[in-house]
Amino acid sequence: MEEQNVNQTNFNLPHDVLTLPSGGKFYKNKKKSVKVGFLTAADENILASASNMSGDQVIQQLIRAKVYEPDLKIDDMLEGDIEAILVFLRNTAFGPEYNVNLTDPETGNKFESTFSLDELNFSKPEVDPDENGHYTTTLPKSGKTVKLKLLTFGDKKELSDRENSYPKNMVTPKVTWRLLKQIISIDNNEDKTEIAKFVEKMPIMDSKFITNFINKNQPSLDLIKEIIAPSGKSVLTRVTFGAEFFRPFF
Repeated sequence: MEEQNVNQTNFNLPHDVLTLPSGGKFYKNKKKSVKVGFLTAADENILASASNMSGDQVIQQLIRAKVYEPDLKIDDMLEGDIEAILVFLRNTAFGPEYNVNLTDPETGNKFESTFSLDELNFSKPEVDPDENGHYTTTLPKSGKTVKLKLLTFGDKKELSDRENSYPKNMVTPKVTWRLLKQIISIDNNEDKTEIAKFVEKMPIMDSKFITNFINKNQPSLDLIKEIIAPSGKSVLTRVTFGAEFFRPFF
């Protein structure tokens, strides 16, 4: 409720309207765009304290402060939409230039390169979800028909917290946890116990298929950028978010 009240209070502050990579297809309200405020001096307190917070904490505080939509909470949002909002906030506050320090694969020498975040493209899903934002597909090995959901920011944070609190001397079942979050039903059976039993015995071919299917149909920014090193060799780099995304300015 606190998050909702903050957004309602800020609703009339200066903002712009940002089109979401998801097109709103995965949200109950089907919201295709959101009102996003511009970074202010008050937000500088968050950014200046970024070194004392995790990446997720920085993202949570910024999104809660700058997205003026009372019916859309950060925990329900897809990661690609959040990334698009973070790029908007950075571009409108500091400009689109993004600096990276890389190693030339030919010489081993370090070099610096700059590219524009405006050059990032949307990765569009290969197929459309149903009216509830779910996907239905058939697994190649078991032949089971599964209904899948994309993980939200809240889902991924929960999985990360569980992994961090798991005993260090034990194998973390993070693949199993992720599948249990992603699978809504198997052959139209939504019983969580039955889904858990199937996941424990799922052929690895089916598990990999789900991962690849989700990756191909996850609306997001294409964060991989090709950089040409001084030697002429190609180097791939990835835009990262959280504290590091804003740290060069603080």
